[in-house]
Amino acid sequence: MSGYFVTATDTGVGKTFVTAGLAAALRARGRDVAVFKPVQSGALADDPLGDAALLGADCVYAFRAPLAPLIAARAEGRQIELEPILERARELEREHEILLVEGAGGLLVPLSDDLDVAGLAAALGLPLLIVARAGLGTVNHTLLTIEAARARGLEVAGVVLNGDGDESTDDNPALIEARSSVRVLARIPRLADPSDAAGYLDDLLG
Repeated sequence: MSGYFVTATDTGVGKTFVTAGLAAALRARGRDVAVFKPVQSGALADDPLGDAALLGADCVYAFRAPLAPLIAARAEGRQIELEPILERARELEREHEILLVEGAGGLLVPLSDDLDVAGLAAALGLPLLIVARAGLGTVNHTLLTIEAARARGLEVAGVVLNGDGDESTDDNPALIEARSSVRVLARIPRLADPSDAAGYLDDLLG
């Protein structure tokens, strides 16, 4: 597949914002992009405030409770299975030029008893784009995520720092790159609209 699996160092760091911004930027350049949110909790697939609806994304599993996907699925007597996700991903791959997949939380979030987000990313075979906060603590969280990805044989394409930092965090990109050999591809300030992020994502657009 051609595209990215967008993951994050934590929940609430801006995965959806960055995914939407990247999709908008690619489409503005004439690229045919599909966005896929395989698993969502906290909103049903057609909920206008849910990530899938905000992204205009396909969604295979959506759960009402705002809990970890494994727990939200159990609460509804359901189970997340890998094959339906892979089947829909293959269809999207055939129908579109580029596939952007947004994960749920971070890499080690459990989806079922024998599947986590990292395992899903590995099955899809897409390089990871790691979204992290720009502020204090992001060096540790980002390096841990990169280390976990590499331990599972996942390719890390780069890091996007999202949100406003301050002078104390100016060295974060250099520290992340020096200690991981992974490029920080963009630093995006806190913006109101994902389409405004396009100008910060040039290194991802080719």
